[in-house]
Amino acid sequence: MTNTASWAIQFLIVILAALFAGPLLSKLPAAQTFPITLFGLTGAQTLRLVIAETGLVVLGILSIRAFRLMPDNGRGFAFVRRLVLPATGLFVWIATDKTLRVVGLSLIERIGSQRYTIVYTAGLMLWGIWISSAWLLNLDALHRFFAGPPKPARRHAAAPADDNHDTGAPEERDDAPPAAVIGNNTGPPATLGRYKILKEIGRGAMGVVYLGKDPTIQRFVAIKTMRLDQIDDADKLQDVKARFFREAESTGRLSHPNIVTIYDAGEEQDLGYIAMEVLEGTTLTHWSRKPNLLPPDKLTAILATVAEALDYAHQQGVVHRDIKPANIMLTKDQVVKVMDFGIAKMASSAKTQSDLVLGTPIYMSPEQIAGKKVDGRSDIFSLGVVMFELLTGRPPFTADNVSALLFAIAHSPHAKLSAFRSDLPPQLQDVVERALQKDPVHRYRRAIEFAQELRSCFEGLAA
Repeated sequence: MTNTASWAIQFLIVILAALFAGPLLSKLPAAQTFPITLFGLTGAQTLRLVIAETGLVVLGILSIRAFRLMPDNGRGFAFVRRLVLPATGLFVWIATDKTLRVVGLSLIERIGSQRYTIVYTAGLMLWGIWISSAWLLNLDALHRFFAGPPKPARRHAAAPADDNHDTGAPEERDDAPPAAVIGNNTGPPATLGRYKILKEIGRGAMGVVYLGKDPTIQRFVAIKTMRLDQIDDADKLQDVKARFFREAESTGRLSHPNIVTIYDAGEEQDLGYIAMEVLEGTTLTHWSRKPNLLPPDKLTAILATVAEALDYAHQQGVVHRDIKPANIMLTKDQVVKVMDFGIAKMASSAKTQSDLVLGTPIYMSPEQIAGKKVDGRSDIFSLGVVMFELLTGRPPFTADNVSALLFAIAHSPHAKLSAFRSDLPPQLQDVVERALQKDPVHRYRRAIEFAQELRSCFEGLAA
């Protein structure tokens, strides 16, 4: 279950059953002759007590399951996940007291009325402290929830006629060395658009990345730039600008808690720029090599969230084209974020063939290498490569040079997961196998199917 309504309905049904099923059933004529009695209660009272407490136990199990499986999206779910256990515990504590006071007075008398009151009050205080702590520590997630989804990117340049052709050229990697950066950095500009530039924070596939601030609403942003002054061909420059703003606009329309938010796009001082959400966390690259590999249950939950985010993007007509560990972040709040939609395509479109610095394209799909038009199934293949690498500490395709690597991805069988991890369940191996099929027809049709299979594996691993 991946949406708020599904979890809320489950809780509502169980709460109603816990509160009302016992009183209703205990009033039936047959309840008066209920053969089992406990703690000196009548048959009807025993039936009511058993039904109520069974409902509360089920509610507790449901809350534990929600805490473990509910996707943490950084907004509503992030807040709910941290409150679900203490809130459920407080409800169970109060509901149990109410039930005992109605049908279990004899049991309370055995314990001692004064002692029972002390224990009950102490329990209330402990639950209250837990809820207050969870509430205060996660106010940021609650604020993001009520702030609503961010506005899509605002486009500052007109795009010419639509062109959906994918060049298929090998795309520059986001974790490439500084030599791969477009243009030379001669110092940060003071401003870009309405944003004040504070400092350089990195270099990626497009160029330099700055930390900026929107003075109007006092919001910090990450600004990714692409130099435009080194493109001499006027026609090519217009094409690059068209791609840049079209990709920025399409990805800016994406409003998903697990996709980095694009706020704005523009052009100034021979720089195209995209202003986006600032993230603090660690990319999955950190866990891509031994001995830092993630436990399989945690990894499958993360990748299932990525697949769900990709499916949302695919349904909006947006293909990522550059899925890799460096473009998937786990924030300090343990929220999964997919970054850089369309960024690699923008960067590659700005380069002439002689300028192209090729990184290691180990995550590219066979159809991407062949220069064919790609769809969401290409991202599924790339995510399968990421999954293989994060499970084993090595990619499924290796070669001595880029040409041999491209040929291996397009034509050679991938390495078998079982050859490196014999401890993994067959279901998990089957998921990787299907995602890495050469022919897109034989892969998962949609990323949501991939996500569902991963969630199923997660439940099996966590059991």
